[in-house]
Amino acid sequence: MDMEVLGQEQSSEQLDLEEISRKISCLDKWREIFSFHRLGTNNTTPQNHEGNHISADENEDGTGIPQPKGQGHLPSSGLCSIPNPSIISSKLGGLPISLAMAMKLRQILFGNTIHVFSYNWKKAYFRFHDPSSELAFTLEVGKGGARSIQMAVQGSIIKYLLFTRKGKDCNFGSLCEISKKEQEQALAAALAGILWAAGAAQKATICLVSEDTYIASTPDYSVDNFTERLQLFEFLEKEAAEKFIYDHLQCFRGEGSHGVILFLYSLIFSRTFERLQMDLDVTTTQLLQPNAGGFLCRQAVLNMILTGRASPNVFNGCEKGRSQETLHGVLTRSDVGYLRWGKDALEDDRLSQVGSMLKTPKLPIWLCNINGNYSILFCTNRQLLSDWKMERLFDLYFYSGRSSQKKLVHLTIDTHSHHWERDQQEEKHGPRRQFSPVEMVIRTKWSEATINWNGTIPFF
Repeated sequence: MDMEVLGQEQSSEQLDLEEISRKISCLDKWREIFSFHRLGTNNTTPQNHEGNHISADENEDGTGIPQPKGQGHLPSSGLCSIPNPSIISSKLGGLPISLAMAMKLRQILFGNTIHVFSYNWKKAYFRFHDPSSELAFTLEVGKGGARSIQMAVQGSIIKYLLFTRKGKDCNFGSLCEISKKEQEQALAAALAGILWAAGAAQKATICLVSEDTYIASTPDYSVDNFTERLQLFEFLEKEAAEKFIYDHLQCFRGEGSHGVILFLYSLIFSRTFERLQMDLDVTTTQLLQPNAGGFLCRQAVLNMILTGRASPNVFNGCEKGRSQETLHGVLTRSDVGYLRWGKDALEDDRLSQVGSMLKTPKLPIWLCNINGNYSILFCTNRQLLSDWKMERLFDLYFYSGRSSQKKLVHLTIDTHSHHWERDQQEEKHGPRRQFSPVEMVIRTKWSEATINWNGTIPFF
């Protein structure tokens, strides 16, 4: 009788434990849903004793192309489910990722091996606007940490379409008339060019998700169900890397592809962990920084995309910090430049000022950081920065990446207007006119510029 009662008590305890576990599981599921919709809980999900993920919180492509197994499938469970990543055959011949490689990858990204990318990062990929639209050459960008990577890649896409592809005139009209195939060629060329530069023009490494899983969860490593399935493909010729990306473009531009993360992984492996350690300094030991419950890219990631080196700072060369430590800046002019303006920036802080290597790139394209929001400025005249006479009066085009922007903003820049002409321009908009942040970032490059918005209402 006692044994029967004891058995009933154990059974009851087991049911209670199962019920508690079920409720915890449901709670985690709803926490992710509420986090996605910004309805309630914090975006960071703590790790439990079973090694579940700590989420590192901080776009859709209907191609009609037949998809590999698992690609484009929406699981029926979970309101905010992401389609399975684009999967390649495990027999394609890449190098399977090892636990040691995965842990190094996490360490250089997050500073630990427990954090994983969250929903907002996982859903980010490279999707163009419709080919028939005025923004056909631009990417649709989301919010959060992946946005800065998308906009930096956008600069390289414009570089290819305007200045490096063969057989096309470099004018504004040619940008707005590109086909879907030309979009694909531009993305493949941009990604391959960035990876090749990161590999010191010696090699590029491309990461794709395969059918097989090569790593199991350990007490020191939390699985995310796609990093553990990576295969790495190394190329010793830029053209071969570009063709491989083009042939597997769905892995970067398909819904659920985790395309931005795969590109970031490829960027890190192309640069190599050894080079990254030499690039970084005491101010930056990891590539992502915590921000408001999420993770944003540090300057080193953006500089790696722009220059090929993960320099943590934007000044030229090397400088001494407050404790006489050596700080690493930008060593050479890049093809695509960088401008930054913030309303709270300290103008007398020399270490935060963007140097001429980034302000004056080889080509008239700039990634702009305006109060932490990323956008693109460019000119269709290749000679703008190589002939001083061209900088007297010229046109720039501005793409904010906002979903509300339906066409490019056309700006006319006059760097030699007289002071009374500037006064008249300002009086036309009112005696106490507040300057747009876009104007302020342009004036970090051309300090005395008068900016005509050509009928567009200035962005604030």
